[in-house]
This record gives sequence, structure tokens and C-alpha cells, in this order.
Amino acid sequence: MTVHFIGAGPGAPDLLTLRGRDLIAASPVCLYAGSLVPRAVLRHCPEGARVVNTAPMDLDAIMAEIEAADARGEDVARLHSGDLSVWSAMGEQIRRLEARGIPYTVTPGVPSFAAAAATLGAELTLPEVAQSVVLTRTPGRASSMPKGESLAAFAATGATLVLHLSVQNLAAVVDTLMPHYGADCPSAVVYRASWPDEQVIRAPLSELPDAVAPEISRTALILVGRALGTPDFAESRLYATYYDRRYRPQSAQSNWAGWKDDTSTQGGAP
Repeated sequence: MTVHFIGAGPGAPDLLTLRGRDLIAASPVCLYAGSLVPRAVLRHCPEGARVVNTAPMDLDAIMAEIEAADARGEDVARLHSGDLSVWSAMGEQIRRLEARGIPYTVTPGVPSFAAAAATLGAELTLPEVAQSVVLTRTPGRASSMPKGESLAAFAATGATLVLHLSVQNLAAVVDTLMPHYGADCPSAVVYRASWPDEQVIRAPLSELPDAVAPEISRTALILVGRALGTPDFAESRLYATYYDRRYRPQSAQSNWAGWKDDTSTQGGAP
């Protein structure tokens, strides 16, 4: 018996990975976060599977379901929205599984920030504009922020910021960011990225709070940074004609090195 933690993606059911789909189809039990995982994903469950919405359950109740499946020798597909590496509460479940000697696997999913960037048609890292992306949040009832992880400290870097679980604090977020990014900095709120009811609000940073409707109070990302709307940025050297690359060498020496590497691993030249 194995518990398979699966990132179910940001919302669109076809953004589920093939591995995730196959694990769901092979698991007699499926535990899913019903408030965020689309029901269409559950169509991959095998006929007769036990399908449980964990949204109203506490951690003890979730573990009881897993332990019951373990006693029956049945694999569990444990679905969380987005990707499991951030804000998934997977860590506390794994800690309990390890204490009980129950095996598990982790299958990554498409994260919500990637879906939001795709909706915006934005590369979050542009040459000489931003080469870092900070994923963060503001303090909330579920979790406080560790000492040193302040929004102002992140803003001082000038990196592209993606704030999760914070749209309800939008006005305060903008007040904190304005001294670092400026009033005219490109920004956006993406509500329910990749879902059918997705909404996108773009505005200069200073105007963003007034542009976002009050009913958008959850399930939305705030994105801020010059990379979101700067047309004048340097082109990457990666595709420059003069740039010496292994697969597009500009010198005899690099060509020979590439040839040796490729013949030894692939059986021929690129």
C-alpha cells in the first residue's frame, strides 16, 4: 500500500500530469481537496473507488482514512491543488505517515503561479529586468510569517513578486510595495487561474486596489514587477548568433568538445 501525493494542477483538468492521471486511475481510494480540485479530475478514479472530499475534515480524520486504506492494502491518491511544494500541507501528512511506516510518493503538479503567468502571457524573468521570482504571502489565520520574511524585505530586491493567499490584504500589500516598485509598476491580479471563471485585472501598482472588485477576496494571485510590462529589455544571449553553445558552437574547440560528448552518449553528432 502506498499513499500517492499528487499535485492536481491549478484548476483546468487537462493540466493534470500524465503520471498523476495514471496514479489516480490505479488507486482504489482518492482523497481530494474539494474546495480547489476540479471534480473533472475525479473522472480518472477507477470504478467503485472510495472518493472522499477532505475539505471539511481535520488532519486526524484524513489520517484515519489513510490508515483504514492501509489496513485494506489499498493505494491512496491524495490530491492537492497546484503543486505540492508550496502551501499544500503535505509536510505534516508525510510526517505522520513516516511515524506510522506508511510508504508514499510525491508527483508534482502545475503550480498556480505558472498558470497565472501563462494567462498573462508573461515571462517572469527577463534579462536585466528581473532574474528572480519570489513566491510569498501575507500573514493569515492559518500561518504567520517567520521572522525575516517580510514583504518589504522581498520588495527591496526588485524581484518579480507573486503573492498567494493575500488578495484580501491587497491595499496593505500595495502600500508596502509602492516605495520599492513605484506607482507605475506593472501589476496584476489573476483570479482562479485556468478555471472557466478566470478573471484577470491589470493595472499600475497604485491603481490595483481600486481595479479589483470586492468580491475577489480569495483564490487569486497578486503579481508585481517590471517584468510584467516592460517592452524594452535586453535579448537573452542564449540565442544570440555570437553566443558559444554546445549545440551551436562558434569555435573549433567547442565543436570538438560537443562532438565528443554527443558521440559518447547518443551515438552520433547533434
